[in-house]
Amino acid sequence: MHYAPSTKSCRIKLHDKREQSYRRPDGRANKDSAGGWRYRQYRLHVVDAAHEKGFAVRALVRDRAKARKFPKEVQLIVGDVTRPETLSAAVDGVDAVVFTLGSDGAGKAGAENIDYGGVRNVLAALGSRQVRIALMTSIGVTNRDGSYNLSTEAHDWKRRSERLVRASGLPYTIVRPGWFDYNKADEHKLIFLQGDTRQAGNSSDGVIARRQIAEVLVSSLTSDKALRKTFELIATKGPAQEKLDALFAALDPDSKDGLDGVRDMPNKPLEDEPQRVNDDLHALSANHR
Repeated sequence: MHYAPSTKSCRIKLHDKREQSYRRPDGRANKDSAGGWRYRQYRLHVVDAAHEKGFAVRALVRDRAKARKFPKEVQLIVGDVTRPETLSAAVDGVDAVVFTLGSDGAGKAGAENIDYGGVRNVLAALGSRQVRIALMTSIGVTNRDGSYNLSTEAHDWKRRSERLVRASGLPYTIVRPGWFDYNKADEHKLIFLQGDTRQAGNSSDGVIARRQIAEVLVSSLTSDKALRKTFELIATKGPAQEKLDALFAALDPDSKDGLDGVRDMPNKPLEDEPQRVNDDLHALSANHR
């Protein structure tokens, strides 16, 4: 999706995400009808958050019919993040991009092609243009040994997508939300964490409402305090904060020359990465020199 504030040019890329499952507290996928409903509601939250901040919205969708609940002002572009030839129109003229890609239920191939490949393809489509990036990945993304990552490699590929964003040289914010919509009715006070130390693989790692994830992603685009920041996002008991700049400002920035988030565990050395991944990093770095 892309958004453009009414007072200046700004557009934000989200995703063309597939119908997907969502993880239960035990880490297994739940594929009942609520999973698809919850996902569609999340997309509406992001659009709503952008509209409330005065952004015009452009949405990349795979199926125009499934976007019928979007406000009529939203510009729809039919495309697919796994098909680079469909992305030119989606990124034309943009100066901000929001990624909320996810491949739950699609296995290892889906994790590579969507979670990682979607980010790579959109960044490549942008070429040398300078745009603001907001990327959503996941709490626990540096946990390589948990059963979820061992079976799907989703954490590994999401972490590689983070590295692509950092290597691109573009201004960015990376948000790693906790468990979607497991928060209680009185749990809306936002907490920003760093170091990705909560790795139980269940909702004890932290919970957050999808609406608030959307608000944080969109708010990061216009906050200088959010630049080059990577953090985990959860909520605790209490009301939501009205202003987020103080929360962004309290975070440590990522290293200018590093590929990982500040305080992240150094457990994914580049020399052990697939050659195609290192090639992608070099290509994106070259685009923005």
